[in-house]
Amino acid sequence: GHCRRPTRTRPTVRTPPPTMSAIASAFKTMAHAAKPALAARQFTRATSALRAPAFKARGFSVATPALAKYGVEKKGEYPSMEFRIFFNEDGKPVSPWHGVPLHNADGTCNFICEIPKETKAKMEVATDEELTPIKQDTKKGKLRDYPYNINWNYGMLPQTWEDPGHEHPEMKVMGDNDPVDVVEIGSAALEMGSVTPVKPVGVYAMIDDGELDWKVIAISANDPKAGEINDVADVEKHFPGELEKIRVWFRDYKTPDGKPQNKFGLDDKCMDKAYTMAVIEETAEFYNKLVSGERENDKGLSLK
Repeated sequence: GHCRRPTRTRPTVRTPPPTMSAIASAFKTMAHAAKPALAARQFTRATSALRAPAFKARGFSVATPALAKYGVEKKGEYPSMEFRIFFNEDGKPVSPWHGVPLHNADGTCNFICEIPKETKAKMEVATDEELTPIKQDTKKGKLRDYPYNINWNYGMLPQTWEDPGHEHPEMKVMGDNDPVDVVEIGSAALEMGSVTPVKPVGVYAMIDDGELDWKVIAISANDPKAGEINDVADVEKHFPGELEKIRVWFRDYKTPDGKPQNKFGLDDKCMDKAYTMAVIEETAEFYNKLVSGERENDKGLSLK
């Protein structure tokens, strides 16, 4: 028969939980294949995610370099009526409205930047064109600009919709037929057509021409101050006066053209994070009903 060696008992070695640098270096290795700048961005995202566990709503996942996969292709001259920014995911055409998820695993939301901070061309996702590219808005056959620069990055939340057939029970106004708008207050100017994870922390109920037009206040998860900003009170603390500046900007931007000021519901207040997330969930539900066909698409929107 076979000789059996005496079995020696090995001391059990407990593996310590991975330290931040172990996670970070694993992350770095993983991101190495991407462009260096991208790797750096993802690395920052990983470490800031580790620093701010308070915000995590949906479990903890380190290795999601979610946004490496979105690219854009610009067509036509800028600025012009023909100019468009088309999106792709791993090289495959995709709609920024329908093809980018609203939520990330770490509790952040994805923000599509239409108008970079300190610019004034009124760019927007064309909700009535196939693949919903970004284009410049027009008015009376002319390209539309704001009368002055917007001081924040501005854009929208994918897979949300403000239903023009739904009346807000308190304010008695209907949705404006668009995805939900976002004002991103971080320090970096984001690129037109970029997809950025943000932390939504507040919302204004702007009323534009009798329509409800939510303005979500958010900060890029990559911003140096992101760890400190978890609710609307934190915005006031770390960016004193900013919320009022945003309200006044949106109240007044149409007045140089001789139009009346925009109004705000909910006593002109910027509502807190809990209220904001409820607005985002409600408009995501309106969106889901639109896309599933439960709500008739009677406004000629492109659903692909």
